Amino acid sequence: MKDDVIKRLAALGYEATTEDDWMLDFIIQKVEDHIKNDCNVTVVPDGLHQVVVERSSGEFLFVKKQGGRLEGFDLESAVKQVQAGDTSVTFADGASPESRLDALLKHLTSCGGGDLACYRKIRW
Repeated sequence: MKDDVIKRLAALGYEATTEDDWMLDFIIQKVEDHIKNDCNVTVVPDGLHQVVVERSSGEFLFVKKQGGRLEGFDLESAVKQVQAGDTSVTFADGASPESRLDALLKHLTSCGGGDLACYRKIRW
């Protein structure tokens, strides 16, 4: 899972370093725990792998941005368009780079909501 998150971050324009390892592990576990709690399952279903990757990537970038440590991230090129499978999101060309980044982070951290519903189990 972590390797896929690192590859996704690279595709978005962020190169992860060994200093990011602990935070990546923490955020991936946080996202997985949230999905398991939301779906009332003990293991994240294989069909939600991409959701974990997208949400973990978004959470990671959000934490880095909020901490003022999102260095070397090219806002201009990384956040004009996002494509995942057959879904494509293009952010406004006239918007500032930071507002496009905020829109990207919102998209990444909230993706897959409908997918979670497919795996929910009723709690007794």
